[in-house]
This record gives sequence, C-alpha cells and structure tokens, in this order.
Amino acid sequence: MSEYPHLLAPLDLGHVTLPNRVVMGSMHTGLEDHARDFPKLAAYVAERARGGAALIVTGGFAPNVEGTFYPLASKLTTRREARQHRQVTDAVHEAGGRIALQILHAGRYAFTPWCVAPSAVKSPISRFRPRALSDRGVRRQIRAFARAARLAREAGYDGVEVMGSEGYLVNQFLAPRTNHRTDAWGGTPEKRRRFAVETVRAVREAVGPDFIVVYRISVLDLVEDGQTWDEVTALAREVEAAGASILNLGIGWHEARVPTIVTSVPRAAFTSYAARLKEHVSVPVVATNRINTPEVAEAVLADGGADLVSLARPFLADPEWVRKAAESRADEINTCIACNQACLDHTFVKQRATCLVNPRAGYETELVLGPTRTVKKVAVVGAGPAGLAAATTLAERGHEVELFEARDHVGGQFDIAMRIPGKEEFAETIRYFTRRLDLTGVKVHLGSRVHADELADAGFDEVVVATGVEPRMPDIPGIDHPMVMTYAELVRGERTAGERVAVIGAGGIGVDVSEYLTTEHSATLDVDAWRAEWGVGDPAQTRGGLTTPRPEPSPRHVVLLQRKATAIGRGLGKTSGWVHRAALKAKGVELVTGVAAYDRIDDEGLHVTVASGSDGASERRTFPVDSVVVCAGQESVRGVADALAARGIPTHVIGGADVAAELDAKRAIRQGTEVAARI
Repeated sequence: MSEYPHLLAPLDLGHVTLPNRVVMGSMHTGLEDHARDFPKLAAYVAERARGGAALIVTGGFAPNVEGTFYPLASKLTTRREARQHRQVTDAVHEAGGRIALQILHAGRYAFTPWCVAPSAVKSPISRFRPRALSDRGVRRQIRAFARAARLAREAGYDGVEVMGSEGYLVNQFLAPRTNHRTDAWGGTPEKRRRFAVETVRAVREAVGPDFIVVYRISVLDLVEDGQTWDEVTALAREVEAAGASILNLGIGWHEARVPTIVTSVPRAAFTSYAARLKEHVSVPVVATNRINTPEVAEAVLADGGADLVSLARPFLADPEWVRKAAESRADEINTCIACNQACLDHTFVKQRATCLVNPRAGYETELVLGPTRTVKKVAVVGAGPAGLAAATTLAERGHEVELFEARDHVGGQFDIAMRIPGKEEFAETIRYFTRRLDLTGVKVHLGSRVHADELADAGFDEVVVATGVEPRMPDIPGIDHPMVMTYAELVRGERTAGERVAVIGAGGIGVDVSEYLTTEHSATLDVDAWRAEWGVGDPAQTRGGLTTPRPEPSPRHVVLLQRKATAIGRGLGKTSGWVHRAALKAKGVELVTGVAAYDRIDDEGLHVTVASGSDGASERRTFPVDSVVVCAGQESVRGVADALAARGIPTHVIGGADVAAELDAKRAIRQGTEVAARI
C-alpha cells in the first residue's frame, strides 16, 4: 500500500489519463523569453517529467505583443515560434510526461508603453498607464488567445492553461477594481465575466475536444473591489460550460498587500477555497499555494477538498518530488522553504529563476554533477548551508569526504534562521541535508573544532573551508554592558531580552530579530491566526476577501536603528521585503534611520546621535531599554583557511568564510555545489 494513495491515484480526463494528482504549476524562469534558451528549458522541464509530475505547466507565453511583460518577452504568435517549441515538448514526452502551455496576457501589468486593459486604470506595479480596449480590440484579444492555443497544439503541447488570475488581463476584466466599462464587456458581473468565458470557448473551439484546457481561476483576489464569491462560482460554472477541462485555483493579485506564498504563510493556507469551489462544478479542481510536502498534499486530497494539487517552487527545489514520494523516500525530498530569493526575486528583475536550496534548477545543462574520474580524500570544515552542499555533492560524485563541525549539530546560520517566526521551514533544509549526509556516506565529526595541522596530518588531498561567520561587535563605549547581546545569543536562546529592546542594525538579520522579539513563541501560527493577522476574510462577505487585519500585539517595545538615512528594509527581497516591512509596522516597531553615531550604552539605555535634517543638523537621543541586540554585520571565520594555504594544501573558501557581507544562503549553497562540481 502506498503512503500516499490519493496523491498517486490516476485521474481520467476522458481523452487522457494523468498518472497521479500532481501538477507542476507555472513558474516563469526567464528561459521562455528567447528560443536560444529553449534547449535549457527543455532540459529543465524534462527532468521534472522524469521526476513524476503528471502535468507540467510552462511559464507564461503572451498571445500577442500587447500581452507581453516587457519588450521581447515570451510569446507564441507564429507557426515559426511554434516549431521552436517542439524541442521542449519532445523532451517532456521522451521523459514520459505531459506539458501544457500557459497563455498569459499581462494586461495593465505589462512594462511596455503599448499595454492594454479593460479600462485605462494604471497598475501600482508598472509605470505605464494602459490603453483601454475598444470593443473591436477586446475581440482581437480573444482571437489571439485562440490562435496561441492552436499554435500550442501544433507545437506538441498536451494542453494549455488560460491565465485568469493573479491580476492579469482576464482577471482585470472580472473585477470592478479594473473594469469600469459600461458596454457589453462590463457594468454588471455577467458582462465582466464575458471576456473570460468567450476566451475559454474560443480556445476550446480552436483545439478540439481531445486537448486539455486548464482555466486558472482567481477565487480570492485580496484587493479592494475584487470579485465576490457568488461571482467566482458563477464564473466557474460558465467556464466549465465553455469547455474548460480543469479549474486551477489562483490566489491574490500581484498588487495585493497580503502575502500568499512567502515562507511565513502557513502550509495549505488556501486549500479550503478549492473545497468550496468543488461544490459548484463537475470538472477537476486543483488546490494551490504553500503545498510543499507529500503529507500536506495527501491530506488535502484525502479530505476531498481537491482533485489535484499544484506545486511550482517545490519542483524547483526537487525535480524528483513525486518519484521520491512514490518510492517511500519522502524524507529525501529537498523541500521548498518558500524563501523566494532565487526564484521570484530573480523573475521580477529579469534574471533567470533558480532555487536557493537547489542551484541546479534552471541550470541543468550547465551545473552538471557527474561522477568523478579521480577519487580524492576531501575535508569540509563547517556544516552550515555551504559546507553541507559541498560535502554531500562531493560524496555523491564519488569522493571520500569528511565533514568537521565545531558545534554539536549541523545547520550553521540556518539553525538560527529556523527559529525566527515565519521561517520555521528552514528546518526542512537541515533535515534534508542531514539525511543526505547519511545516504552519501559522508563521515561527520560534530563538536570538532579542527585545526590545520590535523587536516594536514590526515592526508587530505583538498580542503573546503565553510567556517561561516561570527557576529561583528561594533566599537561602542559600553558594548560590554550586561544588557548587550548578539543576535545569535538571543535567537539560540542563550540570552533573554527584556521588555524594551534596541536592535542595532536594520539589515535582513535586524529585521528578523525584530520580528522574533515582537512575536509570541508559545505556538506555531495556525491558519486562522494568520488570516486574522493579515485581514484575509471571506469573499462571500466582502469583495476580494479582505477584512480588517487584527495582528497580535507585541510583547515588547522594540526600536530598530540603522545608520543609513534610507527606508528600513529597502535591501530586502523584492517579493518578500514588503511583507517584513508590513509586519514591523503592524507590531509597532519604532524605526530610526540616519544614526550618525552610537554614542554609548549604560544603565540608562542606548545613547545615539541622529541626523535630523538635510542641513547637517543632528540631535542626541536616549532610548531607555533593558536590552540591546547587536545585528551590525558579520566577520568571516577563516583562520583555518589561511593556515592551510600557508602549508600549500589546496583549499577552497566558500560561503560566509569567503564573503561576510549580509548573509546570503543562495550564494553559499551555490558556491558549495559549484566547488564540489569542480573537484
């Protein structure tokens, strides 16, 4: 008996049977934008097909130039372009999989001067105001969707997904927020739905009955003047009647001020909307968002809340997600931690998407990890993310590897990160690497602060130094006061903060520490508490499903200080930084920028000089606090590397030991993997 009988059950769609219930959701990687990158895209999707995904949905392709995200972005408009897609579809079919092309019209989200929308309502995330479509223009867009679908079939795709959520063009027609029309395409809910329904009908007519047509339906807009639940269910029924094979749920618009996929969002936070929608339609319904383990997916399906589950980023983290679940190897899955740092943050600045915990994602043809030709004896010093990636990759390639860690456990900075409220998922990466150490046969020495002499005497051919960082203590009078502690001491539980706390340094660590200090740690945040905190309500009661946020009050007063005069949190991730800034505001954290000098720390508290204007004026301020937490940067720990280099032993320095700037696990894990690939 399978551990996941519902997850692994086939699904008969009439003209085709999917082997299991797992859809690889759409994720724009950047490889879609140029045909020259299609060989890389083919390798990327084929690896996920071999890993067991029942149906892969591509990143979005615009049906015409007006619908592209930016100039020269991905589109499918000609037969020549369709022929170029053959290398992608053939690769998936050779791997035993099925693939659908997502047709996505950006509408007012496009970063082009020729963008169009139902009404001339500017998006807050684009500097261009769209041109309102005429009636003739609306019909031209529908024909473009149908043409793209027909070309997708010619290109060898098994289906298409019409992107009707996330605030893109189809969704813009559906919501009063962006559809101010009074003609046949707006003014009433029925008329606002007409564009979506006519588009699906035209797509079905273009591809025939034996082709998968997925409609991505926004069930929770999470913006003011979004859709009501009655409008959503009416749309679902009409889209089904128009020819949709599957309804795939979409949650939230890109401009919504409610997080929907970052790591602080509880697992399966939105699956209840799939169950509610299933009551109104007969076609399969796909549950989405923050489903990252087989256990969560199985529970959603076993409860009858959905017919399929969609995973996007989890397939970046581990292309063999389904295969491992099917083979009772779920403990070997490299779990997506929803950090967004290498995927969505890359996408929104036009970089190739990859994965923090799996740097091979999107680089399958470039970061090749074949078996070594010459077995070497390699020491890895430090068991943080960089060292763990290096040690396990080296061993997987066939080297004889020993890993030395000064603490009595592995994890490094991830052991600190996983203790931050909303970052509990980081523990999954430690769990994954711990299991991988065992499977690859790495010899692990915990509680072992190894020295260069020992490594030299042991006869290692090469040494990888991943000794990480230590907190930097700034030169402030009174820095040795009993109220002062490092962020590591606080978060690891070695020290306890009082009721009034000053945090020195407002980079990523300072922001994390402030959230740690302002959150009760008695229990893991559940879905209901999270919804209350962010104001996620019921679309049956309020348009868009928004209600008044009710965050839990902070148990402490926290002051967060930085030297820069710029806004705090500006350097955080593009798709997650705003979440942290909103959380700080909700918890009442006092933000102080432009600190010219930290004057002293004494029994009265923290004394600083703050710039008070552009004229160079300043004022002295005293913050009467019980505790001061220092988050003022890090210093590399690399003494063993310097000693090894002096002995002439081939040494590779990676991670924080290499660069001690703001902690960067993305760079650390990639460095560890790349070094291991070269040795």
